[in-house]
Amino acid sequence: MRKILIANRGEIACRVIRTARRMGIATVAIHSDADRDALHVRQADEAVRVGPAASSASYLVVENILAAIEQTGADAVHPGYGFLSENAAFCQTLQERGITFIGPGPAAMRAMGDKIESKKLARAAGVNTIPGHTEVIASAEEAVIVAQAIGYPVMIKASAGGGGKGMRLAFNDVEVHEGWHSASSEGRNYFKDDRVFIEKFIEKPRHIEIQILCDSHGNGVWLNERECSIQRRNQKVIEEAPSPFVDAGMRRAMGEQALALAKAVGYVSAGTVEFVVGGDRQFYFLEMNTRLQVEHPVTEMITGLDLVEQMIRVARGEPLGFTQEDVPLRGWAMESRIYAENPYAGFLPSTGRLVRHQPPPESNRVRVDTGVHAGGEVSIHYDPMIAKLITWGEDRASAIATMRTALDNYLIDGLAHNIDFVNAVLGHPRFQSGDITTAFIAETYPDGFGGAPLTPELRQFFALVAVSVEQAEEALLMPPAPREEWMVTMEGEVLRLTVEHRAHDNRITLEDGTSHVVGKSYRPGSRLSTFVIAGSARTVRVRRMEGGYQLSHGGRRVQVTVWPWRLYEMARRMPEKQRTNNSKLLTTPMPGLVRQVMTVAGHKVAQGDPLCILEAMKMENTIRAEKDGVVEVVHVKAGDTVEAEAVLFTFA
Repeated sequence: MRKILIANRGEIACRVIRTARRMGIATVAIHSDADRDALHVRQADEAVRVGPAASSASYLVVENILAAIEQTGADAVHPGYGFLSENAAFCQTLQERGITFIGPGPAAMRAMGDKIESKKLARAAGVNTIPGHTEVIASAEEAVIVAQAIGYPVMIKASAGGGGKGMRLAFNDVEVHEGWHSASSEGRNYFKDDRVFIEKFIEKPRHIEIQILCDSHGNGVWLNERECSIQRRNQKVIEEAPSPFVDAGMRRAMGEQALALAKAVGYVSAGTVEFVVGGDRQFYFLEMNTRLQVEHPVTEMITGLDLVEQMIRVARGEPLGFTQEDVPLRGWAMESRIYAENPYAGFLPSTGRLVRHQPPPESNRVRVDTGVHAGGEVSIHYDPMIAKLITWGEDRASAIATMRTALDNYLIDGLAHNIDFVNAVLGHPRFQSGDITTAFIAETYPDGFGGAPLTPELRQFFALVAVSVEQAEEALLMPPAPREEWMVTMEGEVLRLTVEHRAHDNRITLEDGTSHVVGKSYRPGSRLSTFVIAGSARTVRVRRMEGGYQLSHGGRRVQVTVWPWRLYEMARRMPEKQRTNNSKLLTTPMPGLVRQVMTVAGHKVAQGDPLCILEAMKMENTIRAEKDGVVEVVHVKAGDTVEAEAVLFTFA
């Protein structure tokens, strides 16, 4: 194996390049027009264009990838995940041409790629399976009948779906009817397969998966489990290894069943068997992913194995160099997926120029897998992932603490991101106790995300930071007085602080008489700064805003205004400006592709009625009426591409 072509993009392409380079193997990157300046293109030894921006015209075009292989003389292909990674026809074509596919064979892909057939095979192999209707359901009406027979709640799934796409949870007939249409549509659009089936939804479910590794000599091992229950819209957000719910006996039982299924289909390479686990500790086969998983780094962190290296060695025909008894379980690992989305605005996708990308420093406890760079674009055409942040600790509490510190030290400018959200989840008492299910996010944030709780201690901390920042900025213009009075306004509350200036720090006293020594560490204009308060160091993201600052720390973002006391007394007597109401227009909250328009001019709609379906970053989003009214003008049609804030509908 002299040269590997990576049939993928982004962070997974960079991840494969890193291991291949260490093993002395040359790499070839492929790219669309949108990715011509991407990080994986820069890092590979060679790069070949495979088409325009849309993945359907580039990364998914087998003929273009085969041409790139021939052009570069690559003798192996690593598919990464997504795109063609589980395409049996692609794998078989490569094998027929004498190109090594770094992954399982086409027979195993076909067996496990069809969710309906895979459940039948799992049942035959003695693997626990979820009760449900595993035959294809041809219509929404049939889906309702089947769901009623199984009993609510049910999960509607596209047979070829994955990555959270083609899946809908339904609690009644109406939701089943709508869910069947959505699941079949996403299956058809993303996987060219609109077949749908229905399963019983397990109450208090956890998503726990087993990493397996098999060679072509009949050897196979399971590499412990990963807990992937923190999900939003069936898309994983935080993963960890091991699971806080799994004991040694359960781990072995799940591992042995996963390996039994792999051997039943002649599986070779790395793969993952996913289980749904109920509150009663019963586990059921969900699906098998015949590829490397997004969350594989947490397994690497607790075992010390490089899974990409193992895949390459297995593909070269080497036997595994270890047995099940040799597989370690060392410490605890966490992974946070950093997405380009705005959790403060319903997790709307964010696209555009990544002005600044400054991850925390890497170490033996902190790892960053990314495929982006400062100045690059995050496009509407691909997954919104910016990076994966992985941390390790001796135990779960240590891994969480390291992750939260790393998140506070992660700086992204130019795009909205979910750093505050994952930090808030990690700090939630329920998460820290390990009492989690796949419904955690929906249950914890039923009305949307507004940040971690602003506790009295955190409010006080932000006030101390705000005054320290303002003092440092003001010192550029004039030296500070020995003692100053300041007012900080924050989310409807006003705090009065007294600052005594000293050579290397400030003593700041609050109204209640408590005093804090704050080190003078902030440099004017800094976007990321560590503040030492009473000997404890905490990092804050600082953004200058009109009239004040936006501060972010620990999963909480606040807007603060800092006033000299006399200026505050004058400002609070000023009249407030009245805002105008422009409620006749419904604009798109995100850029995307209009898939379907569901209303016409003159149509009377009620609050919550679906108006159109907008596809952005591989997910379909239903745009609904915000209030009762009559549609006066429809500004878009199916197939239109719209920018953020574009007007979709005008109401009478």
